[in-house]
Amino acid sequence: MMMTLGTFVFALPTLAYQQFQRQMAWRHASSERITARPANQFLGPGEESIELSGLVSPEITGTPASLDVLREMADDGEPMPLVEGTGKVYGAYVILAVNTTSTLFFSDGAARRIDFTLSLRRVDAPVQARA
Repeated sequence: MMMTLGTFVFALPTLAYQQFQRQMAWRHASSERITARPANQFLGPGEESIELSGLVSPEITGTPASLDVLREMADDGEPMPLVEGTGKVYGAYVILAVNTTSTLFFSDGAARRIDFTLSLRRVDAPVQARA
């Protein structure tokens, strides 16, 4: 097992990614000042996204049905825990996009190779207002 997103397991029989790209940002507010550089204040974490890309080659690794499962999960719109096979927990993520490119077709039109990219965004629980 390479990673899980909710109940979906990324592995050679299902869907194995070849590239893992993580982008993290932090927010800083800026206020203009006369005769001085702007004042800056750290506001906290910003957007965090992960992109997984790889290929499905039904004769060797993965199944096209796995991509359908991810599309159905995206349709639900629910946050899901993302956990690496090492046990590292990344947090709750939603699926933003599933992109595929099919090439090298069998005579019946089925693809021998499907390149995919899965785009995820981290979401946190809403902050509770203090009474």
